[in-house]
Amino acid sequence: MTTISPILNIIIKSCEKASKVLIRDFGELENLQVSKKGPKDFVTNSDKKVEKILIDELLKYKKKFSVISEEEGLIENEDKDNYWIIDPIDGTTNFLHGIPHFCISVALKSYNELVSGVILDPIKNELFFAEKNNGAYHNNQRLRVSNKTNLTECLFATNKNGLLKTNLNCRITGSAALDLAYVGSGKLDGYFQNNLNIWDIAAGILIVEESGGKLSPIDLSKSNKIDIRASSINIYDKMVENINNF
Repeated sequence: MTTISPILNIIIKSCEKASKVLIRDFGELENLQVSKKGPKDFVTNSDKKVEKILIDELLKYKKKFSVISEEEGLIENEDKDNYWIIDPIDGTTNFLHGIPHFCISVALKSYNELVSGVILDPIKNELFFAEKNNGAYHNNQRLRVSNKTNLTECLFATNKNGLLKTNLNCRITGSAALDLAYVGSGKLDGYFQNNLNIWDIAAGILIVEESGGKLSPIDLSKSNKIDIRASSINIYDKMVENINNF
């Protein structure tokens, strides 16, 4: 187990505090599925509640840092070189429909470089985290990307458009952050998708990098319309060849 820096510890504690709201709200969704109002407004409120906890906790620790978040957008504070990048619920549609596959994703970008990242799946109680040059971990176990070399044995994640553009063995899970965490842990062999937002993938990018994976070049100054390709070094070129129309 690596030594966790104070700043990574704060991110983890903030995610754990926010996850209690998510777990409680997810448990209440079953009752809302049959109500006249329906769960959509409820989920929007959950998103905002979780985001507020994360922003409050993180700014309590580093109040001058700026924020890029799904609901609030860009919050420019005094320090514009350091940004908290927050996705309060990645996998909102799954959450909305009572499917237990979603997560909280938080990263720290410092001088346009990702330095810390945390992905917390509150229902499965899985914590993925990474720090630049210090490795990636899943519940305190060191992560390594898959070592497979044969594409026919590999499993990839993408979206509907990606599925239509390739013959690779693919799944659509509905959570970009967890897809990247799974690439980092070797559960998935690769991930490819277009038109993503930075808060969907920031923590996951660092987890894949620190797990020994390879990623397509990504402009971290952009907030949206980001294309991503991620896998082990062994199969990266083969994967990209198979999705060249995507």
